[in-house]
Amino acid sequence: MAEAIGNGTGTDKKVMVAIDESDCSHYALMWVLENLKDTITKSPLIIFVAQPPATGNITFAASLGVARMYYPISSTPGYVESAQENHRKFAVALLEKAKQICASHGVEAKVVTEIGDPKTAVCDAVEKHDINLLILGERGHGTIKRAILGSVSNYCVQNAKCPVLVVKKAPVQVA
Repeated sequence: MAEAIGNGTGTDKKVMVAIDESDCSHYALMWVLENLKDTITKSPLIIFVAQPPATGNITFAASLGVARMYYPISSTPGYVESAQENHRKFAVALLEKAKQICASHGVEAKVVTEIGDPKTAVCDAVEKHDINLLILGERGHGTIKRAILGSVSNYCVQNAKCPVLVVKKAPVQVA
């Protein structure tokens, strides 16, 4: 005999929206607020932002006539800490804005940020917070750019330990 999941209040289902600074990400958050309002008012909504790791290498470009020479150098620990602090401040500001948007729609959201490559950070957060549904916006990179840079949404579809909903931004139709 099958056993019912949860206690009937819907609080066992966690939804996570992974965002960044892109319009597609904002569109996905708005889509969730407009289309899944019944679900997210009864269960936890988590908004996640991945902070890029600060690297110790910087590349400077020096002009040599028509050609350019690129020279990577190691940065000081102070620079790396400063860069990481700037990433953290940006992530916190992005999360606060998203939290305000949710509150204006009557939805209470929990905000989470982690340091790491967005692809793996999102999937790790899904496991860490026991997420039941992950929602991402499609960035809209072309085939070549997606092949070179990789696609966060594609990686998450393949590797996240829960169902993944990728929200495509509808093209604007001109009358």
